Amino acid sequence: MNDKDQAFFKQLLLDKRSELMKELSHLKDSGNSDTLKDASGDNSSYSFHMADQGTDNMEREKAYYFATREGRLLYHIDQALERVHTGSYGNCQECGKPITRERLEAVPHARLCITCKANEENLKSQP
Repeated sequence: MNDKDQAFFKQLLLDKRSELMKELSHLKDSGNSDTLKDASGDNSSYSFHMADQGTDNMEREKAYYFATREGRLLYHIDQALERVHTGSYGNCQECGKPITRERLEAVPHARLCITCKANEENLKSQP
């Protein structure tokens, strides 16, 4: 991979990282209040309906799931940026062969070539 390609993919990764940081910030700011009363903004002393509590809990769980997923993706992007820094970006960590440009454009944080990734997925799906 030449220097021009390295710079292109580094910028692609940095842009994706910046986008993820904004999404994580938005998830953190939206509705992660400590209590149900804080989340609703209601100051009354009346209890909430069970359906409303269930909906609020589901929304919190969904936000937690999204934040966890985005956090994992952020980790993989940071690992890819480290590989750019060390000069190993674009090479499969399993077989050492170059990862195709098309794959890197689709999944810039890819660490495996398509063949090794398919083998990994097949191993995971076997009982």
